[in-house]
Amino acid sequence: MSSEWIETTLGDILTLQRGMDLPVQDRKNGNVPIIASNGITGYHNHAPVKAPGVVIGRSGSIGGGQFIECDFWPLNTTLWVKDFKGNDPRFCYYLLRSVDFSGLNAGSGVPTLNRNHLHPMPMVCPPVSEQKQISSLLGALDDRITLLRETNTTLEAIAQALFKSWFVDFDPARANALLPSPCGRGGGGEGKQAPIPHPNPLPQGEGAVLPPEISALFPDSFEESELGLVPRGWKVGNLEACCVRVESGGTPKRTVADYWNGTISWLTSGEVRNPMVLDTKEAITLLGVKESSAKLWPEGTTVVAMYGATAGEVCLLAQPTTANQACCGLIPLKNFRAFLFFCVRRERENLASKSSGSAQQNLNKGLVSEHKILIPSDIIVAAYESIIGELLNGWIANEKQAQTLATLRDTLLPRLISGQLRLPEAEAGIMETST
Repeated sequence: MSSEWIETTLGDILTLQRGMDLPVQDRKNGNVPIIASNGITGYHNHAPVKAPGVVIGRSGSIGGGQFIECDFWPLNTTLWVKDFKGNDPRFCYYLLRSVDFSGLNAGSGVPTLNRNHLHPMPMVCPPVSEQKQISSLLGALDDRITLLRETNTTLEAIAQALFKSWFVDFDPARANALLPSPCGRGGGGEGKQAPIPHPNPLPQGEGAVLPPEISALFPDSFEESELGLVPRGWKVGNLEACCVRVESGGTPKRTVADYWNGTISWLTSGEVRNPMVLDTKEAITLLGVKESSAKLWPEGTTVVAMYGATAGEVCLLAQPTTANQACCGLIPLKNFRAFLFFCVRRERENLASKSSGSAQQNLNKGLVSEHKILIPSDIIVAAYESIIGELLNGWIANEKQAQTLATLRDTLLPRLISGQLRLPEAEAGIMETST
């Protein structure tokens, strides 16, 4: 560690202050974020704290860290930095992120931090110029991770919009129904079918962007079904009809050490909240798979959470993964990966409404398998896969890169903050990872 670094205390670097009460009934409409221990919990019209700000969890979820780039209201479940004492705010954020606060829990039941116990903590601190270099390097990694995940949010929105256009609003079929029908296709003696009322009319000309070869795949007439008026020839079926198989997961015995801490990801229902799952908190061994009811599901499997608070939540597996019995895996037929995933994502509320149980809300494999949906022709599903499948591949690649960067950041963070690793070495490590 350089002689320019000094040994000091947390309280000499910054001053923490307890957040402020703001009952729901007292909140006014505005754009000021209300910050709780786990993030933004609402908005208000007044900001008592100016940006930039740093917040950690004080009660319930303790520690962590949030860097706030706009004026905000910190709730009383947080501690916020009242005074940076001339230090770089973003460095202070990373400094607090690097601290394990679990041993300073002052609560008897609910985990709680007391700022008076935190201020005397011994710390080392570099000069402000080096603080800014460290925060800039770590911040660049965080910014790249944020950009990748924002890109994935956009990719999901595009895929959902196209799914809605094709399979909910039936835009291509409606457009075809207004054109003269080729001989022998159900347009009637007039050569065209009466217009079908559109639930959400498109702006003028927007439907024209669909390539003719794709548009030609869709029917040019509609028929009644148990789900209402649908494109002619499309079938009312169930989710199982789109799958090679539908399975529930399983849990190896916890008492057998040889089943756990392996290399095979093992998903829990709580982790299904993330729409794309690349990694899991726990992993099992091949022996654990063989000697339990767990199954190894392939990449591209759609998973539905069946139990508890996450019942009805849906994710896509970005790599082969096992899961516990609270998860239902839908392994798609060829070309059905994208259609099945976004179909089930749209059906989350309907699936959750089928859950039952007094103590907790539960689904089961049968309810998921038999859930009714509208199934287009195979050729249209394949066309959707050809377009959105590439988008899903990009989403997976972005998630993998974001995870690699997050792992690198978490490795560098404590070593940079403590002075064990110098900036040139850290920069070299980042360059090596990027190449």
